[in-house]
Amino acid sequence: MSRRQLERGAALRGVVTRDGIVPLDPGFPVDGSGPDSDCDILHLDMDAFFASVEQLRRPQARGRPVIVGGTGPRSVVASADYIARRHGVHSAMPMTQAMRLCPEALVFPPDGKAYRQVSEAVMDILRSVTPLVQPLSLDEAFLDVSGARRRLGGPARIAAMIRERVRREQRLTCSVGVAATRFVAKLGSTHCKPDGMLVVPTDTVHGFLDPLPVGALPGVGDKTERVLSRLGLRTVGALARTDPELLRMELGDKAGTRLAELARGRDPSPVVPDTPDKSLGAEETFAEDVDDPETIDRELLRLSEKVARRLRASGQVGRTVSLKLRRADFSTVTRSRTLPEATDVAREISTVARELHSSSGLKGVPLRLVGVRVEGVIAEGQNHRQLALGEEDTGWRDVERVMDRVTARFGPGAIQSAVLAKRDENDV
Repeated sequence: MSRRQLERGAALRGVVTRDGIVPLDPGFPVDGSGPDSDCDILHLDMDAFFASVEQLRRPQARGRPVIVGGTGPRSVVASADYIARRHGVHSAMPMTQAMRLCPEALVFPPDGKAYRQVSEAVMDILRSVTPLVQPLSLDEAFLDVSGARRRLGGPARIAAMIRERVRREQRLTCSVGVAATRFVAKLGSTHCKPDGMLVVPTDTVHGFLDPLPVGALPGVGDKTERVLSRLGLRTVGALARTDPELLRMELGDKAGTRLAELARGRDPSPVVPDTPDKSLGAEETFAEDVDDPETIDRELLRLSEKVARRLRASGQVGRTVSLKLRRADFSTVTRSRTLPEATDVAREISTVARELHSSSGLKGVPLRLVGVRVEGVIAEGQNHRQLALGEEDTGWRDVERVMDRVTARFGPGAIQSAVLAKRDENDV
């Protein structure tokens, strides 16, 4: 099936052979004794997830191009359905450009709550198949189905069953890659989108990988791709035939070794169920560039409170506060500081964030975006903080927990810091 057919929305359901991709034979062994015999890893990727959910919620959107994203001058596309994509619209594109390419598109603001609800329902389907489910985001996950074979049949059969359940129960489509390793399964799902399934048997992995551009490999960004291009390495096959020592010299020991292994189809990474977040953050893109330090500091306080609430709600604390500052020319500066003890207190997080802003050299410089992130996140019970001799407990954690309860009962904005309340008064 050609790429053009895929772009038109035709579904690809096939298996990679030495002669290329062929349709799945109706007589394909359902017990896993066929080409999928060692393909225990599945990668599921929902098709145009946010846009598809909006089409379900809004009957007027059926058959129309749909874009999800903000409408402000700085907004970007969060998701676009396949009709809009045929006009050249894609995720992360500035919304103004997207509307020039597809002026007839319907634009809807993101609704995180609705997307999370649907995502949870899809993940429940996956966990009914196997406990070895590793969500990567709201709309994609890895599964290890080795333990489900006896009950449900071979990997290809399980993938087909999952796709049918998602379609029937959620009225959405998804694409699934089936392979022996995580990254090949992910490449498989990408190759068969939308609404497809692709089995990549181990003995055909090299034929599948070799023609792909090096940028298809995980971890190969623009910078690495430029280095490889300078070496004349533009395809995965060329990379696989390269001496790993050369890659280590050019990219460093860890990155060079990892890339050499991936190019040869090797990836021992296991499926890790429900990996906890190692960091939590929030950021804000201003409608217009802001150079007023007080305005920036108020925004850092607001973002710190948002991050702290998420930490407390998830029963977690973190030790490292990271600040993100993006200038008007899109160049980005990050600064971080590790605290003596882990915290979930907004006052402590915001104090560090504002001090990092003051020492960044960008105080008074017009900024397009600011962000606050807490890293090194652990469960609250793992944090054994003790007050030093003579140190007093400030009580801010208790105050903020009370604020959490008020917000939960009366909604956002019911109670807030005096600094932020003053800002809101000035905005009226």
